[in-house]
Amino acid sequence: MPAHILVGTQWGDEGKGKATDLLADDVQYVVRYQGGNNAGHTIIVGDRTLKLHLVPSGVMYPHVTPVIGDGVVIDPGVLLEELDDLVDQGLDVSKLKISGNAHLIMPYHRELDRVTERFLGRQKLGTTKRGIGPTYADKAARVGLRVQDLYDMKIFRQKLDTVLKEKNAVLSRVYNRLPMKAADIETEYAVYAERLRPYIADTMALLHDALDRGETVLLEGAQGTLLDLDHGTYPFVTSSNPVAGGALTGSGLGPRHVERVIGITKAYVTRVGSGPFPTELRDETGERMTEVGQEYGTTTGRRRRVGWFDAVLARYAARVNGLTEHFLTKLDVLSAFSTLRVCHAYRYDDEEYEHFPPHQSIFHHAEPVYSELPGWGDDITQVTEYHLLPKEAQAYVDHLEELSGVPIRYVSVGPARSQTLERH
Repeated sequence: MPAHILVGTQWGDEGKGKATDLLADDVQYVVRYQGGNNAGHTIIVGDRTLKLHLVPSGVMYPHVTPVIGDGVVIDPGVLLEELDDLVDQGLDVSKLKISGNAHLIMPYHRELDRVTERFLGRQKLGTTKRGIGPTYADKAARVGLRVQDLYDMKIFRQKLDTVLKEKNAVLSRVYNRLPMKAADIETEYAVYAERLRPYIADTMALLHDALDRGETVLLEGAQGTLLDLDHGTYPFVTSSNPVAGGALTGSGLGPRHVERVIGITKAYVTRVGSGPFPTELRDETGERMTEVGQEYGTTTGRRRRVGWFDAVLARYAARVNGLTEHFLTKLDVLSAFSTLRVCHAYRYDDEEYEHFPPHQSIFHHAEPVYSELPGWGDDITQVTEYHLLPKEAQAYVDHLEELSGVPIRYVSVGPARSQTLERH
């Protein structure tokens, strides 16, 4: 009864969608366990490209049941729009299951996200302004509305009236915004409720029953380890737990079910939004890496910041998630560079750190300590077997494996499924 966890090891955007696509042949359930429509997966199958934001990647496959788990926050309007778009592209979405315990993103969450970011000015966190953070804040404050509340409108309205008093006071008195009307919100969400009704299920029972039958469950997160609320580069993090532990709380499974924890790792590093980034490239090399790698966000289209591979972060992610293996993506992008650099330690105040520093001020001011390796220069996107890669490319992968301490099992040399090499 195996469960596999896919987790990003950097600041997100590592290519989890492609990894899910590759592994989906051998699983029966694909579960999104945290986050909301503030992240996305791009999947390329044949000549079809899908950009998903809330629906799990497993929706591509007739034999897979896609599940939105307890730990996700859902904007129902966005979800229904995404489902409609998938249907228009000829996909069957009828097998989708949504946990009644998932929390709802409400209109006041989106508005508070927007005005708060503006209010913070230069100190803004770089959120996607989609209401994710305020929704998780209400969840922790125990004033959130959940999917199951949509099916008892008396309870829905009671909860909405209570929370809207406080939200309207903040919006009007602090941010000079017009108050929102509970009746309008109730009418809007009642429509959503009817359309979502066929998808609602007890997803925890569903997944446990599947495991008891010997079926395989793949748990996919959004964002990455360094954006984790507890273990990331706080406060420049997301509002949930993308790490492997979050996969369990966000799905209702226990540790004994987990067989593999696969870390998705770019051959370099990117991040979106504000926050420290020791290996960031702000020069012509960074410009070239951005353009060759097409580093623009799936959900927002925002340009990603780019930098050389950071083995300090890789070792940290391996520890936090208990990784069993790595899936290395975008190795082909590095074909554009004659010399490659890898950060193997940080230097701060005459001291070197091979592991993640214990204090945020050290990380904010850390200088990367690099090793240099020769590039290979050749186009590797058509390589079909790992041993056929240029020796310099293999040496680079060997170096990353040695520094991270986790076996690199898969190496991606392009966006298509066929451009994935298994490394034994």
